[in-house]
Amino acid sequence: MSEGLFDEGLFGADTEMRAGEKLAENAPLAVRMRPRSLDEVVGQQHLLGAGAPLRRLVEGAAPASVLLYGPPGTGKTTLANLVSLATGRRFAALSALSSGVKEVRAVIEEARRRLGRSGESTVLFIDEVHRFSKTQQDALLGAVEDRTVLLVAATTENPFFSVVAPLLSRSLVLQLRSLDDEDIRTLLRRAVSEERGLGGALNLAEAAEAHLVSLAGGDARRALTALEAAAESASSTGADAIDLATVEATVDRAAVLYDRGGDQHYDVASAFIKSIRGSDVDAALHYLARMVEAGEDPRFIARRLVVHASEDIGMADPTALQTAVAAAHAVQFIGMPEGRLALAQATIHLATAPKSNAVIMAIDEAMGDVRAGKGGPVPPHLRDGHYAGANKLGNAQGYQYPHSKPEGVLTQQYPPNELVGRDYYQPTGRGAERTLNDRIPKLRGIIRGDD
Repeated sequence: MSEGLFDEGLFGADTEMRAGEKLAENAPLAVRMRPRSLDEVVGQQHLLGAGAPLRRLVEGAAPASVLLYGPPGTGKTTLANLVSLATGRRFAALSALSSGVKEVRAVIEEARRRLGRSGESTVLFIDEVHRFSKTQQDALLGAVEDRTVLLVAATTENPFFSVVAPLLSRSLVLQLRSLDDEDIRTLLRRAVSEERGLGGALNLAEAAEAHLVSLAGGDARRALTALEAAAESASSTGADAIDLATVEATVDRAAVLYDRGGDQHYDVASAFIKSIRGSDVDAALHYLARMVEAGEDPRFIARRLVVHASEDIGMADPTALQTAVAAAHAVQFIGMPEGRLALAQATIHLATAPKSNAVIMAIDEAMGDVRAGKGGPVPPHLRDGHYAGANKLGNAQGYQYPHSKPEGVLTQQYPPNELVGRDYYQPTGRGAERTLNDRIPKLRGIIRGDD
């Protein structure tokens, strides 16, 4: 919709009203069901509680530019609209995908004219602000600084990496969270029953609702879009209800036996990790597919892969952790469905890698000794000597620099007295640990003076 579409200089009041009504009737369900007040917002209670910054902003008590950071479908555009409505400001929107410096400056100039002419200020909403170049972001600074516009910018990327520092310093950064299953269920039921939604013309079967919830993955827009498609399909056949088969056929996915909030969630995730640990790459891919198809949060899957890379592979293949972390970053960067490729690659790498639990055994044994009170003072020659008076305390006296030896290792005590000779890390003979299995006893022998 163009910025001037409803400018009273182009349309009279009646024409504006009729156009707005027509737009509402033809708008997608997700747009029609957009909350009109804070009372209709679901989720984000950590930002909308009494006295919270976002609630104060929406209620017009604390005007400030904000950066809304969070996954798709969590209400960033909705909140921007609510800020505009609550503060009585004009609402202008730009998308970083289709706008350049010229468009940014045009909106700011119009906002400046309105402010000077009628005192009406503008809320400028910029979607996907992380896609703006530094030059485009810099073009906003003056208008944000003097409050010609109240900027509400949305991003799915971490703004501390994707937004220029001057703009960050002038804005309040608020992180939105994915909606939980109950939030999505509330939205679906509201859309089915309310007049601006389906108006009660169709019932939503329990199994169909559960499947829509699982498909949503915390994304309100995805849930309502899928509901709208299923409703159109049901209506075209004269049905009075949306059943599971209709939802499946509409979204072209099978209902997967998987409950993100119940036993199936934990059972499938457990089977996924145990299949990787057992080196069954095919079973691991099956369970990965079940989680992806059921709408599991891909970040949850990525986190499990990162943990597993150290817990069950470790130094047997040190590149496994690199692959798992890269997959986690890829999912965050590109999202789904393309993120499934990085998750699959990491799953295959980890499942086929040599296995070792030596890392978790080592750290757990070391922590067990610490919890048992074993330890004692740091040996004096290892203590910090970079401050006045350290020499008088005997700190750092007698420390030997390993690089002074051709081998880069020498005899010297490193652990506290009580733990001298305690071996935590026990490499296996598998994968890259085969080399460490030979090297570590030699290192220990030199360090402890046994050779």
